[in-house]
Amino acid sequence: QVQLVESGGGSVQAGGSLRLSCAASGYTFNRRCMGWFRQAPGKEREVVATLYTSGSSTYYADSVKGRFTISQDNAKNTLYLQMNSLTLEDTAMYYCAADRRLFSGRAICQRNSQEYDYWGQGTQVTVSS
Repeated sequence: QVQLVESGGGSVQAGGSLRLSCAASGYTFNRRCMGWFRQAPGKEREVVATLYTSGSSTYYADSVKGRFTISQDNAKNTLYLQMNSLTLEDTAMYYCAADRRLFSGRAICQRNSQEYDYWGQGTQVTVSS
């Protein structure tokens, strides 16, 4: 059974940093697509970043490009999201997601949340002025 457990959220002032972690169990990091999504109150869930675990392919939403970094630690079976220069607009519930499919070659991970099969419970990030 696949489980994704996020941690690292919290309250931070604008301009600050947080690092989110997503510990995966029952799920191997080989040839997979994983991602971070977020949902603010009254808004739809949106992609933040995706990563192909067996290559260097990453994607960042324009709103976070240059500020956020998605990464993995295969030894710990953990996905990370380093968030710097946080703004009020980054306030949301952040979710880790994993695709159950195995990919080959230079996979390009989907940005549509419906393509992801496993989800964590979410971790709240609140940015204040």
